[in-house]
Amino acid sequence: MDPRQRPYRSVLYIPGSKERALDKARNLPVDAIIFDLEDAVAADEKSNARATLKAALAADGYGARVKIVRINGLDTGWGRADAEAVRDMDADVVLLPKVNSAADVDALAAITGDLPIWAMMETPRGMLNAAEIAAHPCITGFVMGTNDLAKELQTRFRPDRLPLMTSLGLCVLAAKAEGLIIVDGVYNAFKDMEGLAAECAQGRDMGFDGKTLIHPAQVDVTNAAFAPSDDEIDLARRQIAAFEEVESQGQGVAVVDGKIVENLHVATARETLAKAEAISSLQAG
Repeated sequence: MDPRQRPYRSVLYIPGSKERALDKARNLPVDAIIFDLEDAVAADEKSNARATLKAALAADGYGARVKIVRINGLDTGWGRADAEAVRDMDADVVLLPKVNSAADVDALAAITGDLPIWAMMETPRGMLNAAEIAAHPCITGFVMGTNDLAKELQTRFRPDRLPLMTSLGLCVLAAKAEGLIIVDGVYNAFKDMEGLAAECAQGRDMGFDGKTLIHPAQVDVTNAAFAPSDDEIDLARRQIAAFEEVESQGQGVAVVDGKIVENLHVATARETLAKAEAISSLQAG
């Protein structure tokens, strides 16, 4: 499957030290899992977490879910050991926290080699250097760390996320310019499905590919929000059919539901159908 067409609707954080959580994740309908060695693991459990996670990934059973391992920062006492351990794990991606510049990515790549790297975007300096980080040849994805970012910016939490809009927009622009995956930050009120749905809709409208989650209860809402709806699929099919009909007559513009349909709309329609097909393929698998 083309990595850019592959769904990343739901990206669930799982503690790398919890065997029960690691096992349960094998049966959750998520598109990707972030196996966390950083915030979710206590300081005295870091070493055990590496061994526990390595064994879980070796046992596999995660199917088509993308396996992402978040390490501790290389400026901590655990980061280098984490990076060396992940290099030898059955992981698809290594996720580096608090990326401030391309130099941070260089330092990790020197340890992990060809393993794709995703960057946690969660610091003011990271926001200012988003384009530089996105352009790094080892970077294939961004994850927004909105909780840490809000702390660093000294903002208050608002339902509209207005204080974070500049940062979110800068990262979306940088990611799209380089063809990266970009997933939105977590929604902390894990029992508030209405609020989660609203924030998912906002993120999808901004261009995010999906959202990071802190609880399995959030998966269904997020999967639905970042998937093409039945109406969107129907419209895409009708736009393609209408455009192909006028094109066969030597024309370049069609009309569907009273709106102009040109090449660019058809390209978007084809992307919509490809994403829907990719989601169906994952679910069937």
